[in-house]
Amino acid sequence: MTRILGLALLAGTAVALGGCVAGLAVSGANMVAKGVAGTPKNNEEAQPAAATECSTRASQYGRVHIIEVEQHSPSRIIVWGTVDDGKQRRSFECHYTTKITGFTVRAINSKH
Repeated sequence: MTRILGLALLAGTAVALGGCVAGLAVSGANMVAKGVAGTPKNNEEAQPAAATECSTRASQYGRVHIIEVEQHSPSRIIVWGTVDDGKQRRSFECHYTTKITGFTVRAINSKH
C-alpha cells in the first residue's frame, strides 16, 4: 500500500514538474529569441532625416506642412503632417526607422 501511494505521489509530482519544466523551457526560448533580435537601436538622431524623407514622399500629393515628429519607440519615428494640392487638403502619417516603413494619406473631413 505504501509503495502504491509512493508511486502515485511520484507520478503526480512528475506531472506537476513536467508542466513547470515546460513553462521554463518556453520562457527560456522567449529570452533567447529576444536576445537574438537584440535591443532596438535608438534612432532619435534620425528625426531630421525622417522629416525630410517623409516630406519628400508626401510632396507627390501637394504642398507639405509637417505638424509633428514624434519618437514613438526607441527605433520608430512617426511624422504627421498635411498635404494640399490646391483642391484638397489631406493628412499623412509616415513611419520611419532607418527608412520609411509605412506611409498613409487620408482625406480630411471638414464639418460645417
